[in-house]
Amino acid sequence: METRVPTREEMLAALEKRQGADAVRKLQAATVAVCGLGGLGSNIAISLARAGVGKLILVDFDCVDVTNLHRQQYKACQVGLPKPEALLANLKEIAPYTEYETHFEKVTAENVATLLANADVVCEAFDNAEAKAMLVNAVLETMPQKFLVAASGMAGFEGGNTIRTRKIMDKFYLCGDGVSDVADGIGLVAPRVMLCAAHQALTAIRLILGLE
Repeated sequence: METRVPTREEMLAALEKRQGADAVRKLQAATVAVCGLGGLGSNIAISLARAGVGKLILVDFDCVDVTNLHRQQYKACQVGLPKPEALLANLKEIAPYTEYETHFEKVTAENVATLLANADVVCEAFDNAEAKAMLVNAVLETMPQKFLVAASGMAGFEGGNTIRTRKIMDKFYLCGDGVSDVADGIGLVAPRVMLCAAHQALTAIRLILGLE
């Protein structure tokens, strides 16, 4: 069977049929930054791209490892590639008309303002507590106009209903069970990580649409 890539107009028409023209218009005009492209971030980015977010800023300083493959949106043939590069290739296959900006670098207190300057919503998707705290503090203290969607707790094999979204402050939302920690030796499993990522992506979409 012959295959082809749909045109931009065809893909937008399909999105409008499923999501409504007004929602698609708002999503197309939005920019979301995803900081950390592991189990959370790679899944967040794919969900946002599929939903029609106009621009994604993708930031990570890590490379794809074989231990990532059980829960992150990478392929076995991409082991060793920088995560921004590998995820960009996968996203272009899914949503070729989305605008992407990639940064193969670590988010720090010195560069965070520059990296996130154009984002309407920031999704925190780090696996390091210090990095999480740095990003949350930086956004809340120096970029109060931006929405921040962070995560805490998605480890283990507990039921999916323990993962939820909470509004912490006016523009700060936290997704996860708030309790489980991979440091306790309970590990990570793809469905729970993806559930938390889905909460973050959906929260970002709802914020863009003015539903929160």
